[in-house]
Amino acid sequence: PGIPNYYATSMQRGLDAIGFVVENHEGRPTKIEGNKKHSSSLGKTDSFAQAEILNLYDPDRSKAVLHNGASASLQDFTTAWSELYDTYIRNGGEGLVVISETSVAPTFTRLKKEFHKTFPRAKWVVYNPISDENIVQGIEIATGTTAVPVYNFEKASVIVSLDSDFLYLESGSVKNSMGFANGRRVKNEHDKMNRLYVAESAMSVTGGMADHRIKVKNGDIGNFAAAIALEMVKQGINVPGIGSLTSENKFDKHLVKELVADLIKNRGRSLVIAGRNQSVQVHALINAVNFALGNVGKTVSFYNIEKDLLPNSSELAELSKDSTLETLILIGTNPVYSAPKHLQFENLLKNANHTIQLSSHADETTEHVEWHINQAHFLEEWNDTQSSDGTVGITQPQIRPLFNGISNIELLGIITKGELLKGCDLVQNTWRNILSGGFEKSWNKTLHDGVYSKKINSPQNLTTNANLVANIPSHDNNKIELVLKPSASTFDGSFANNGWMQEMPNPVSKLTWDNAAQMSHRTAKTLGVKNEDVVKISKGDEYVLLPVWILPGQADNSISVELGYGRTKVGRIGNNVGQNIYKLMNSNGDYLVNNISISKIGTTYPLACTQDSHGMNDDKFADDAIQKRLPVLIREATMDEYKHDPEFAKHAVHHPPLESMWEEFKYTVSPQWGMTIDLNVCTGCNACSTACQSENNIPVIGKQEVRMGREMHWIRLDRYFSGDPDDPDVVIQPVACQHCENAPCEQVCPVAATTHSEDGLNGMTYNRCVGTRYCANNCPYKVRRFNFFNYAKDMPEIVQMARNPDVTVRFRGVMEKCTYCVQRINSAKIQAKNDKRDIQDGDVVTACQQACPTDAITFGNIVDPDSAVSQAMQDNRNYALLGEMNTKPRTLYQARLRNPNPKLEEHHS
Repeated sequence: PGIPNYYATSMQRGLDAIGFVVENHEGRPTKIEGNKKHSSSLGKTDSFAQAEILNLYDPDRSKAVLHNGASASLQDFTTAWSELYDTYIRNGGEGLVVISETSVAPTFTRLKKEFHKTFPRAKWVVYNPISDENIVQGIEIATGTTAVPVYNFEKASVIVSLDSDFLYLESGSVKNSMGFANGRRVKNEHDKMNRLYVAESAMSVTGGMADHRIKVKNGDIGNFAAAIALEMVKQGINVPGIGSLTSENKFDKHLVKELVADLIKNRGRSLVIAGRNQSVQVHALINAVNFALGNVGKTVSFYNIEKDLLPNSSELAELSKDSTLETLILIGTNPVYSAPKHLQFENLLKNANHTIQLSSHADETTEHVEWHINQAHFLEEWNDTQSSDGTVGITQPQIRPLFNGISNIELLGIITKGELLKGCDLVQNTWRNILSGGFEKSWNKTLHDGVYSKKINSPQNLTTNANLVANIPSHDNNKIELVLKPSASTFDGSFANNGWMQEMPNPVSKLTWDNAAQMSHRTAKTLGVKNEDVVKISKGDEYVLLPVWILPGQADNSISVELGYGRTKVGRIGNNVGQNIYKLMNSNGDYLVNNISISKIGTTYPLACTQDSHGMNDDKFADDAIQKRLPVLIREATMDEYKHDPEFAKHAVHHPPLESMWEEFKYTVSPQWGMTIDLNVCTGCNACSTACQSENNIPVIGKQEVRMGREMHWIRLDRYFSGDPDDPDVVIQPVACQHCENAPCEQVCPVAATTHSEDGLNGMTYNRCVGTRYCANNCPYKVRRFNFFNYAKDMPEIVQMARNPDVTVRFRGVMEKCTYCVQRINSAKIQAKNDKRDIQDGDVVTACQQACPTDAITFGNIVDPDSAVSQAMQDNRNYALLGEMNTKPRTLYQARLRNPNPKLEEHHS
């Protein structure tokens, strides 16, 4: 008791998968970490993965099988299906249709094939509201082969991203972030660094990391891609199959010329990538460009995939015209909420004789179906997964199903076999054909590792078609476009009932608990609106009402809105939060909506933002003050400037010689803990903040409290805009307790609740704290959090199961803050003592450090000269935040570097 166990598992994510190691306390999973052996996680995670713990313990998950809304049992459903089963066996499945979420998992794929053999005349539609459908179709047009891309960013010296948020919201973002960061990590002024060009309509996490960011309307991204291809031909590179391709002359010719020259100079070491919401034609074109640059097989590889496993939104649209449909089975999908409104999916369900749904919640679709079956969470089920690169893993249950739900493969077993088969048996039957050698030994090893040591797929040698690219459709620049994006909080709506995600600030806008119509300052001026004004966005008879949020870096005449909000039947957290924008989506799954009308309706709606918009409220004085203050907080330079002045970070602020009023304490006892954060590779992805929330039992406080500035996150990610407000540079700075040697908080606490430990930590004794908040007033970093309310008092018991038993649950009226994960430090001390040895470097890994997909955070013993953190602190880019105040923080930062193209910089200046 009290010592956690760790078990490997994995989770399917559409066409990709991610591997985990899950911490369990007495059979209760409490924390998710990345599996180092899995190619898609490499030991790292993202905020969505961290939040899955809270999804598991969601008290609003569906708890029972429902028949026409009334409680029933799984046996009732199995009996009812057996009657239909015999009928469909006889007629070959005529009138039987399945709509499933995307999965390429081995067992799911095997059972799908058996389904088609059993019911040869049945139909199967794969549907996800947000998918990589356009990417795969573009590859098929370019190569004649159905394949998925895997990117090797660590091999790319020059990267061009066309509306692809590959560091955050695109598939494979964890692996992509690690590869990108490895190409950007700089140890000294002699190192090289990759260069990133980003063309996009709305500022993204990836755009914030760009060395050159080009504001382009979403509808013009295709023209920009065409301009690149045509310039390559002009510079002597044959781009196969582009035929009579043309591009409207809308872009800076010098920029396009130098960008292409940079790509050509780095042939085989460059990469052009487009986002999932770009058209099929754009994806076909950028694949041709990568072939022409010799990047295929180096910075991008292609892996074959069976076509019938791919999402296809047009097939969903065709179903509404299917007069033969009798029985409809929905596996893990919620089309009443997420399908385009004009498909009128409710009517399709109403006209079918029988409707069956497997889902985790009694959601918007549930009230329209005959049978609802509650779905198990992946942490409760036996299953398996397959990544884009052919890595296969096992999903093993960490806990018995809390609400007796079943998995997608168990439902498929019932549908295909007519009886309920155990998930473990279904998976093992698949893996008998995958594993080599003795089955039991190989199975146990794979179960232990969470991943099979051999990949079941390999990169394909593809070639491009002779005539692949039609002309890119053009758009009217004077008309306002609407761009629909996955949400950084709810993604496609599946995280809508997750309080951690709803309250996690958007990495760019810093909004929580809402989606908004994000637009540029110039567009807002044209429309006569300001922040929080409500506008009506209409397309035909459908419309949504959304508050305005003005965001620097947004393209003019382009409005961005996040999907995944406006849920009405998901639970107490997510119901009626934000607006459902799916209703304006086109039937072909296009994320770009044209021919919209927009008008101001004369009301306002309050939004909760954790960071002001930095002068975009026309407050010139505030804007100037922030711009003057930024160089003190954020040290940054170009690579050329860094080579010229390697010590620039230390010289940015003058530190006058300071004398202490007392003798400096001599730390002789090892270890002494410290941390460094490399701003050069931190993307602001929120993984650290969500991991900290999970590890340290940080409460969710709700929108109103966030509006009052009372958010409780122990580590915040400050986002700063600098330069031109219409086209700014962005930098992210994670800020937690700095664990100062001269801690201002310690000197003012009247009850000595905040003290200094012998290993250099700024500690908090909760039982001693009386809530004067003097320490918060005296902290220049503003990282101390006060628990204004007892958020834990009325928490459902099942949610309490998500809590880490090694961390105190704080009550009302106490101050709390980052502790450098002192519980992990103490655990490592105990383990080292039991082993009769000293603590080694790497024994203590903080939650933020472990989750970070770019390895931006280093933690350890600063008096050990061989430790990673000691070596990081020798970096000449190191500086102390507000070091001029003589607080002597234990957390140091490495300055941000940019690597702009010198020829573009000359032209710009």
